[in-house]
Amino acid sequence: MDNFNFQAPTRVIFGKNTEAQAGALCKQYGAHKVLVHFGGNSAKASGLLDRVCASLTEAGLEFVLLGGVVPNPRLSKVYEGIELCKAEGVDFILAVGGGSVIDSSKAIAYGLANEGDVWEYYEGKRTVTGSISTAAVLTIAAAGSEMSTSSVITNENGWLKRGLTSTYAYCKFCILNPELTYTLPAYQTASGCVDIMMHTLERFFTAENVHQLDIIDRISESVLKTTMRNAQILKEDPTNYDARAEIMWCGSLSHNDTTGERSFGDWSCHQIEHELSGIWDIAHGAGLAAIWGSWARYVYKYNLPRFVQLAVNVMGVPNDFRDQEATALEGIAKMEEFFRSIDMPTSISEMGIELTEENIKELAYKCSFIQHKNGIMRNHACCIEHCWIYVFGYSTSWCHF
Repeated sequence: MDNFNFQAPTRVIFGKNTEAQAGALCKQYGAHKVLVHFGGNSAKASGLLDRVCASLTEAGLEFVLLGGVVPNPRLSKVYEGIELCKAEGVDFILAVGGGSVIDSSKAIAYGLANEGDVWEYYEGKRTVTGSISTAAVLTIAAAGSEMSTSSVITNENGWLKRGLTSTYAYCKFCILNPELTYTLPAYQTASGCVDIMMHTLERFFTAENVHQLDIIDRISESVLKTTMRNAQILKEDPTNYDARAEIMWCGSLSHNDTTGERSFGDWSCHQIEHELSGIWDIAHGAGLAAIWGSWARYVYKYNLPRFVQLAVNVMGVPNDFRDQEATALEGIAKMEEFFRSIDMPTSISEMGIELTEENIKELAYKCSFIQHKNGIMRNHACCIEHCWIYVFGYSTSWCHF
């Protein structure tokens, strides 16, 4: 097996009413003045924001509020947060929301601890050297950002969506109360479940020369099967606490490298989807569901045993030892069948997006991460190749990331 690195330093506080501990935990981790960062009206309407603020007051901590985070969080809100925190002397950021709010919080934290324009770090032009402390009260099980090294921000200037991975991004703690996810719309719950699965699948599908531990595969398969089973339960019973708890913990495990080191994975689907949602503002998980089947049918021959393993161990397909390709393809079809069963799309057109040739060229260009650095134009042509082949139906020659 291959060498790997693993760390999961984020403290997890899991269960009912745990948001009441937010203030005491912030104080324990050195906070003096806290930015409470959140999204729209749901945090206010549910009373969650009031409960969190009350806990901060009880702990003797000052705080300021900044709402307005939207799905596919915007760079303009990050800039606003950085300026607010500088003006108010904030030294700790508490995200109250889902992955978008947590990602926005991480970006603000980077902006406070590093010189220059924070977007340059997301572009890869500069390397982060620190971050102020962050923590999260999670309200959406999906992104896994509460325990991951990742954050993704959308720049409205050109609608570029870029991710930044750094160990500085780890939250000090995260509060996971499954009851806080009861009121999510069914579509958002399903989209979150797909995102959880994709964080696992991106790590599961590696190059042929990568050899994972068997225990990692078993964990990955369990996360996938548990997510699928409980997604079906929540479609019929959205306030089922046990199902919400299973999904919430799967979300964290799927993106904290328990299911495999991030650097071993493929991540093509995520990279392609980021450009789709960056332009059309679609739900991330839904976009991934729309892309995955086309991607899988194009690449399955390049690591056939992994697709057979998914088909047999996760999708319950009988293994046809005489025709392994048939087994793999049936597994892919079964996965798409599952997506449809929870009302997720399996093609881009199902999301109301009709791509023109100009759209395709723009998406391919953005997906390639073409950037000018030190006077040299770096063109990741293989990424363009992926974008044209997997999603948009153009077939040229195969190339690996």
